[in-house]
Amino acid sequence: MTVCERVQNLEERTLSPYAMLSKNSSGRDIPERECDLRTPYQRDRDRIIHCKAFRRLKHKTQVFLSPEGDHYRTRLTHTLEVAQIARTVARALCLNEDLTEAISLGHDLGHTPFGHAGERALNKIVPGGFRHYEQSVRVVERLEKGGKGLNLTKEVRNGILCHTSGTEATTMEGRIVRTADRIAYLNHDIDDAERAGVLTEEDIPREITEVLGRTKSKRIDTLVRSVVGNSREGKVRMAPEIQKAFDLLYQYMNHNVYQNPYAKGEERKVPHLIGILFDFLQKPENLQEDMRRIAERESCERAACDFIAGMTDHYAVELFKSIYVPASWKF
Repeated sequence: MTVCERVQNLEERTLSPYAMLSKNSSGRDIPERECDLRTPYQRDRDRIIHCKAFRRLKHKTQVFLSPEGDHYRTRLTHTLEVAQIARTVARALCLNEDLTEAISLGHDLGHTPFGHAGERALNKIVPGGFRHYEQSVRVVERLEKGGKGLNLTKEVRNGILCHTSGTEATTMEGRIVRTADRIAYLNHDIDDAERAGVLTEEDIPREITEVLGRTKSKRIDTLVRSVVGNSREGKVRMAPEIQKAFDLLYQYMNHNVYQNPYAKGEERKVPHLIGILFDFLQKPENLQEDMRRIAERESCERAACDFIAGMTDHYAVELFKSIYVPASWKF
């Protein structure tokens, strides 16, 4: 018996009937020989961690654009916090941790530079619109490894696609990631907003803190415990009073942070920058070689969208400057 077979036998004996067993995976678009050490979901997790798009997340904005300080979240640290919360819930519910982790680590691979401001800007100018969860799937299917993609299992790709809104994931692990994503970003955004001087813990309404807790760690603990205690029969739920307070917390953050003129002041510059880059990249000669191939197969608009969505904040700014800001002469 191989190590992989032993792990799969352990899954079958110990996991919930609602867990997705790795031996029952629907597989990959391109069949591969199975690994004797790792299950399919472990291999997917490893492929995501080692891909270029994952590494670029460390230089992509979470909420605050170009913050002064080393302790603000980036898209990468957000991803790791989602994975931690999702794995905790998955283990408590006897679900497949490897599948949960792979979905978590891959859920934001297609996110734009400049956070949701970049996403909104691309959505307005790209034919057919732009949604980061669809782009994340495109990254793993079409863009990574020189256009070959990562050839991930269908369950991981489905969880990535369905992590935000709309249709729920087909696996309970995917549905856990959706909830973990929201738990993570609402709470770490409070932490970052407090660091930025936008709000304090005392500003959060008592009707929220008395239910969820007065600190980040307490709120996360309350929410995770509620998910674990109330999710059953394949449904991910919180207790009604916890869900109500959680929804109120989102409304509070939306009004006081996500739409705060001070916190989001720099975002007004993003649509102009993204629009100019998009126009510049309509010409194939301005694209990198791998993007030119996409332009030939699909369209220049598609290639420009893929290129911009993959940029880090810093790269996008530097490309803009190299195109439109005169460089200093050196003699």
